[in-house]
Amino acid sequence: MKTRNIFAAAALAISMAASAGNPGSGPAILPDATYMFAQKDSCELFMDVYEPAEGSETEIDGKEKPTIIFVFGGGFITGRRDEPYYTPWYKQMTDNGYRIVTIDYRLGLTGVKKMGIAQVNILDKAIHMAVEDLFSATSFIIENAESLGIDPENIVASGSSAGAITVLQADYELSNDTHYAAELPDGFRYAGIMSFAGGILSRNGKLKYKERPAPTILFHGTDDKIVNYRQIRFFNLGFFGSDKIAGRFARYGFSYNILRYSGCGHEIASIMDDSTVYQFKFLEDNVMKGLDYIVDMTVDDPGIARVGSQSRKELYGGQ
Repeated sequence: MKTRNIFAAAALAISMAASAGNPGSGPAILPDATYMFAQKDSCELFMDVYEPAEGSETEIDGKEKPTIIFVFGGGFITGRRDEPYYTPWYKQMTDNGYRIVTIDYRLGLTGVKKMGIAQVNILDKAIHMAVEDLFSATSFIIENAESLGIDPENIVASGSSAGAITVLQADYELSNDTHYAAELPDGFRYAGIMSFAGGILSRNGKLKYKERPAPTILFHGTDDKIVNYRQIRFFNLGFFGSDKIAGRFARYGFSYNILRYSGCGHEIASIMDDSTVYQFKFLEDNVMKGLDYIVDMTVDDPGIARVGSQSRKELYGGQ
């Protein structure tokens, strides 16, 4: 019964939380192009493309830097692809020669008033709706790769909070060749995954991989109560956070980096523009060079914790 209560509380937290961080205007940056990539459930889904900044270095040792698809956060309830607090990160990435593609997805928990173990099917559906929309966006990019100037074998998927859950879940479905990935060409794999406070939902017990997952970098607060840092288990049903994902990657020799922010909560979902040094290292070594460069780092930064505490108070009304 205790396990049931823990899972219910965590599922509720996942469903009700937006990315913890203070929205700000950030440096002005506008997309270079916008495309409608799908229409589902009467929803038109769009993507914005931000090209590398003029004069930026778009190659390393003659190899083009990957295109990065970004999936926003918001608890599968709210959020949008052009949220102002993401734009500083978009600008940093494009200034450093990376193309960013930000996408819409259907918000599967909009209007849901209660979330617990009995409603896990609703949470599961919301996660996989987002995964399906990410795959649709990826399929659109692949089909239009020539006109977009994008190498379909050089795409990284990145996400914050609910978006981080989406990209991790998507790569898990690809690694296990499930029916969710049927829209994509046979053999397609993301070149890398970047997760800011994400996790994976499994109905089959521990995480298992039929094929090697993409190189993955995980950022997570060790005290995250919104998207659990460790795991929540109820028989074969489980939600596995960054700590458990990294443990499975380490056991099977997969390529990963993990930054464990000691004492921090869900504010780590919103530190993308403050952690680009680690992102660039991962993208250059693990993704572009194909090195199994393993980083398992504990970050003890009281400044982040203080900012995070203030962010939580503002976001959750002083709680």
